[in-house]
Amino acid sequence: MNDINAGDTGWLLVSTALVLIMMPGLALFYGGLVRTKNVLSTFMHTLVALGLVTLQWVVIGYSLAFGHDVGGVIGGFDHVLLAGVGLAPRAGTAVPELLFMVYQMMFAAITPALISGAFAERMSFKGFVVFTLLWTTFVYDPLAHWLWAPGGWLAARGALDFAGGIVVHVSSGFSALVMAVVLGSRLGHPRERFIPHNLTMTLLGAGLLWFGWFGFNGGSALAANGTAVLALVNSQLAAAAAALTWMMVDISRWRRSGSLGYASGFVAGLATITPGAGFVAPMAACVVGVVAGLACYMGVLLKERLHYDDTLDAFGVHGVGGTVGTLLLGLMASKTWNPSGADGLWTGSTAFMRSQLVAVAVSIVFVLLVTYGLAKLVQALVGLRVDSDVEREGLDTNLHGEEGYAFGATRAGQPAAEPMRAVAEPAFEASR
Repeated sequence: MNDINAGDTGWLLVSTALVLIMMPGLALFYGGLVRTKNVLSTFMHTLVALGLVTLQWVVIGYSLAFGHDVGGVIGGFDHVLLAGVGLAPRAGTAVPELLFMVYQMMFAAITPALISGAFAERMSFKGFVVFTLLWTTFVYDPLAHWLWAPGGWLAARGALDFAGGIVVHVSSGFSALVMAVVLGSRLGHPRERFIPHNLTMTLLGAGLLWFGWFGFNGGSALAANGTAVLALVNSQLAAAAAALTWMMVDISRWRRSGSLGYASGFVAGLATITPGAGFVAPMAACVVGVVAGLACYMGVLLKERLHYDDTLDAFGVHGVGGTVGTLLLGLMASKTWNPSGADGLWTGSTAFMRSQLVAVAVSIVFVLLVTYGLAKLVQALVGLRVDSDVEREGLDTNLHGEEGYAFGATRAGQPAAEPMRAVAEPAFEASR
């Protein structure tokens, strides 16, 4: 207990709470983008993932990710049911392992919630529950071990992922692509325009995500030190640069900027800086943000060319952003700013760039294959997609027996009015 540092522990406690607040932030962000009839089901995807993964993590997930290494591939069963996880410091840190465990739990919980953006408005709730548990166990936990656990084989090869460029964003983004393809497009897509029902809700959620990301990236230093400061500053710089870049592209294309485009831009910047937040110089983070704004903008447009229905652009923002950010880290990493990191290609280190390329390539192939297999398994066991009648009527009333909006039901015996429908927003397509 004498090795516990109060400052480090305090910062990680705060960071854990900051990452947790990203969950309702994500629910608001995604919830505002869907139609009125599906807002509750979209919220449920995020918040139920938090509950499911919390229990999965303490039962077996933490052990698989951070337990005793087995061949560099997976953790052992030494921490099942939190065996041996107490208030003694986690090896290599000055914080209690129990706190380290719950901090990592928040990362594990938000990752499958990000995937839900691809299948919003059409996935069955039973399918979602089973898929989330299986995906966390067979995709997230191994990737976390490969890159973050002592002995993980990608980390042993020299690959770096400061706060989840691969573990969180590549995994969720490419899994989202698989799920969008396996489930197929929403009814009416692409003939109909699906208008967000509440962009103010989305912008509020985006603000909470930005706020929480300081704990997501800054907390990944696992200490209250200069690396945490660097990660926090780089997160802010990359987010601002990406948001402004996205806005400028919108203006150049449509002669106006949209609020949704701006919000999408700073989320893209945060996702892209995540793998290198604690390893690159502040001005390099600005470059990362500009590249993120351009790359993720093109990633969002890709679905129109390839005709898949990634409902809320989980792949376009997180899959593209995580991949680009991991490779930019291979280019821009600097030991001047973090001696425990690496020097990138700009300083003449080709070996580190090779490690990043291998990590990205292997992780993408692993995620695509395993996610596809799990999707097909869940489809056979409990089904993935709701019936067409349920999809037309809305998931909220059919799957959860509730409505997000029931205006007019103010006096007993008075029938509720129909839920308010969003007015078409002409600038929506331009902003996306």
